[in-house]
Amino acid sequence: MNRNTPDLISYAECVVLSFGFWVPMGSVLALSTRPGRQNSPFPQDRPLSRWDRRDGRLPNPGSFDGLHRNCKDVFPQQIEGVKLVINKTLSSFFKVSHTFHLSAVAPSSYRFHAEHLQSDTDSKETGSPMLIGEMDSSGSLNAHSLFHLSEKIRAKAVFQTQQAQFVTWQFETEYRGSDFTAAVTMANPDILRESVIMVAHFLQSVSPQLVLGGELVYHRGRAEEGGILTLAGQYSGPNWVATLNAGKGGAHASYYHRANKQIQVGVEFEVSTRTQETTFSFGYQMELPEAKMVFRGMVDSRCIIGGVLEKRLYPLPATLIMGVFVNHRADKLQVGLGVNVG
Repeated sequence: MNRNTPDLISYAECVVLSFGFWVPMGSVLALSTRPGRQNSPFPQDRPLSRWDRRDGRLPNPGSFDGLHRNCKDVFPQQIEGVKLVINKTLSSFFKVSHTFHLSAVAPSSYRFHAEHLQSDTDSKETGSPMLIGEMDSSGSLNAHSLFHLSEKIRAKAVFQTQQAQFVTWQFETEYRGSDFTAAVTMANPDILRESVIMVAHFLQSVSPQLVLGGELVYHRGRAEEGGILTLAGQYSGPNWVATLNAGKGGAHASYYHRANKQIQVGVEFEVSTRTQETTFSFGYQMELPEAKMVFRGMVDSRCIIGGVLEKRLYPLPATLIMGVFVNHRADKLQVGLGVNVG
């Protein structure tokens, strides 16, 4: 399974495609912050951050787009060709990176990435960027901005262009209470075409282990109008997490288990009513601290087997990344090599 794609394509996302543009609901255009992994450009749920303070007996459930994150981080990020990433910290609050990618499948490219971090104490602890910009050699631009309006409210804006054309403009407001999270997103509003997509997320901690919630998507256009509801639930144990999303568009179930300090495993099961496809994936991560290596592997029901090895080149400030993916059904081999400096 290609891990460069967004999360499970729900029916709501398929509706977005019918308008001629792509806006993944619940996960806004995540930028890759290091080779081999795809991370959200804004703070993920970490201990002691401003978003994880507990004012009651129940914990905050986090964001809707982070429900399956533990499982997805176990799977390797598919790579191809040769990639060189050079990271440079210019100051305490400003970072840049240069990415050179040589590929035999897609056109070779160069990408410039810049981050401006927030200067308050809480943001330093989480390393949360306030502004992010990324432009590639074709002229396409990704821009993100995050603003903490108060202790519990944050606003986020995303803009994306393909060469000279705007393809995405998205605005989100999120409120995190002591034991719940509520968010509203407006994507690609167009007054002339009378089209807009509105998404509402809500998660509630029912117990220290159980989280329940849902996603409501409303879309309006000249040709059609409607709404889709997706229900979600997550149950956590001492060293495992089980998550389920289910709606009219299909279902997405995942299970994450941490066997010990070195080994983590994840299982995903996805059903799409639009494509009438069912996929099953198994992934694992093995860390070898003594050797400064991390290996991630996966196998899925489409006969795709792959693995990525990350090796820290101590004492150099660099990481070597090697990946191989084999599609037995299509008889294809994909090999990638990357170096992350800084």
